[in-house]
Amino acid sequence: MSDQTVAVLVPGRIHPRVLERLNQACEVVQVPAGPVTEIDPAVRERIRGVAISGALDNGWMESLPNLQIVSNFGVGYDGVDTKKAVEHDIIVTHTPDVLNDEVADTTIALLLNTVRQFPRAEIYLRERRWKSEGPYPLTPLSLKGRKVGILGLGRIGIEIAKRLEPFKVEIGYHTRSRRDDVSYTYYSSLKEMAEAVDTLISIVPGTAATHKIFTSEIFAALGANGVFINVGRGTSVDEDALAAALRDGTIAAAGLDVFYDEPNVPAALLEFPNACLLPHVASASIPTRNAMADLVVDNLIGWFRDKTVISPVPETPVKG
Repeated sequence: MSDQTVAVLVPGRIHPRVLERLNQACEVVQVPAGPVTEIDPAVRERIRGVAISGALDNGWMESLPNLQIVSNFGVGYDGVDTKKAVEHDIIVTHTPDVLNDEVADTTIALLLNTVRQFPRAEIYLRERRWKSEGPYPLTPLSLKGRKVGILGLGRIGIEIAKRLEPFKVEIGYHTRSRRDDVSYTYYSSLKEMAEAVDTLISIVPGTAATHKIFTSEIFAALGANGVFINVGRGTSVDEDALAAALRDGTIAAAGLDVFYDEPNVPAALLEFPNACLLPHVASASIPTRNAMADLVVDNLIGWFRDKTVISPVPETPVKG
């Protein structure tokens, strides 16, 4: 497809592969991230799609009369108001599946790093303390014999569970409804699961229903041997409650790849030796990000070509 009469709006930064491919297929209109900005009226009329990585100001849906599709870079799409999009008959797509394996692999690595302190052990070696001070201290925690509860057993959650099986841990999960296609233990609530396990892994999206659901009550239920891992959304965690739980020993450790107000990481979390922190890199490999970028563009091109998309979000009024 190559149609310079069709324009795609790109608010803010996005993967360069998206821009490279879009520039070959249509007109690309780049604007700063944030509120609606002034653009030429004739260009505004030609805009049929939006490629977004992050949040889309609702004003664009109101001000672009011929907008048909918003293609979101990422499996999470909480930065796009899907209710508003449906009201305006705008398709919303995202990039699931192509990052499932990468995120699941990162989750296992983050869990191991958290319980066994491998990053701290490497720093110990690089600082030549092994030679001057002797062997790295024995880690108080181990993955052996743990009971793991997964909050969110969707595409990525299933991949995490499959990777956990060879570690011979007990696996349970909580979702809105029980799944009939797995043998893992089902818990009817997050609190019930926290009380029953000693390791919690969160892979839920950022929604109103998941906002700050990890509270001091949940961490207390998890207990002093508890490990909390978050590769979902930082908005699901009350970070003050988590910092307090790590400080006073309510839980043993936490491994986080996401934070409430990225890239701002609370200073309190940075201070704890029992917190393993990553800068939201679960899907951050070149092959995976390229695949995500391709899916963003393929959704747009497919819609412009023959009104088909590969990966619409569940709320959107078409099927893939």
